Amino acid sequence: MERGIDVSNETIRRWVLKFGHLYAQRLRQCRPKPDDQWHLDEMFVTIRGKRMFLWRAVDSEGEVLDFLIQPRCDKAAELKLMRKLLKKQGFAPRVVVTDKLRSYASAFRELRLSAWHEQSLRKNNRAENSHQPVRRRERKMQRFKSAGSAQRFLSAHAAVYNNFNIQRHLISRSTLRAFRAEAMRSWHGAVTI
Repeated sequence: MERGIDVSNETIRRWVLKFGHLYAQRLRQCRPKPDDQWHLDEMFVTIRGKRMFLWRAVDSEGEVLDFLIQPRCDKAAELKLMRKLLKKQGFAPRVVVTDKLRSYASAFRELRLSAWHEQSLRKNNRAENSHQPVRRRERKMQRFKSAGSAQRFLSAHAAVYNNFNIQRHLISRSTLRAFRAEAMRSWHGAVTI
């Protein structure tokens, strides 16, 4: 789009398969350390007619930390997500905000996580709102074809989204231009060889 070239969804899918993980890794290295308040939530996606659960973790700033696609919505899936998060982030959160699903509390007990656990219907809106870009991508791609391809695509998409997601309503126009220029600099740094 930056160069005025119109591409199809299939072209983007192939590009993500070939270069996405590399670009995502480089973009994540440039990002600052996330906040210590994590919001966890699950949503369902339909893949080949089967209902799968997409577990997501975002910080209090709306930065996508990680996600995991699992066939079940249970304690084992939550444990797998939390182990992946703790390993990838390198630190434990101070506060974890979730909905009232019981598997969160049992997984935290098993991990001996000492974070303050808030369970509330409205406090987890940060994670609920972060589902919207995934739903838009899912519609544009006419659903995900497999759990593996969804995981790969969404991993790369999350890194790019984190780079370019700027809370426009909270800042002035000149500050927005400066943030966008910085985002483009880090993008160019990630895609150049």
